Amino acid sequence: MTLPWKKRNRRQATQGEPGLLERLNWRALAASAAIVAGCVVVAMLLMMALDRPVRRVLVEGAFLRVSPPEIESAVNDVVKGGLASVDLDAVRDRIERIDWVDRAVVQRRWPDALRVVVTEQVAAARWNEAGLLNARGELFIRNARYLPPELPQLEGPEGTEGMVAQLYLDSQGRLLEAGLRLTGVRLDERGAWELELANGVVVKLGRQAVTDRLDRFIRLASSLVAKRLAEINYVDMRYTNGFSVGWNARSAVAVAPQEDATPDA
Repeated sequence: MTLPWKKRNRRQATQGEPGLLERLNWRALAASAAIVAGCVVVAMLLMMALDRPVRRVLVEGAFLRVSPPEIESAVNDVVKGGLASVDLDAVRDRIERIDWVDRAVVQRRWPDALRVVVTEQVAAARWNEAGLLNARGELFIRNARYLPPELPQLEGPEGTEGMVAQLYLDSQGRLLEAGLRLTGVRLDERGAWELELANGVVVKLGRQAVTDRLDRFIRLASSLVAKRLAEINYVDMRYTNGFSVGWNARSAVAVAPQEDATPDA
């Protein structure tokens, strides 16, 4: 059994409640909006006051290959607006495109200056004909005007800089302990490795088991090479168990006991 009069009472009670718009405190909302607008205006005025033209570039760093005027010129190429609106990342990227610049830090110095701290690249090795690698194995100059002759010579196909540099880093300390100085590492197009020692002695490691062959060279052949460095042309480690030696004055073979005296790849 339904009671219609109960529904009518409920409807009448609902109709007596104030609506959403009636419950809003319009005066408080207006005050809040005015405060927000005022803050925006103040921020804009402050930005306009602080956004002065960049008049000075303060360059810091230990410079051997890069000059401060070169840094200032790069900054001026990028800075178009005022100090507050300048894009610091864009300025940094432009500076780091300069040859011999490794890293740059760019900061604002109020009221009208940019502070630039530059770290130069440190050449750790020569790469192919005219390139230079840093200590991270990164090619940072492809056509250097001057190649320090005391740096090791690393060679390899395009894109193998890091791989060749890693083998050099892995080998140089171990060879030095064995009385040998590593002066170069080569990786040819077929994937074959060679090490070059002082006096031009070449150690042929081939394409397979390169790490094992390097270990075997240090264990079995390094003492012989260290004693007779001036007489040796190359050492071929591309054998199953031993090695062969190419002499300068005469041909001779020194191979550790093994079943197969034919070099592998």
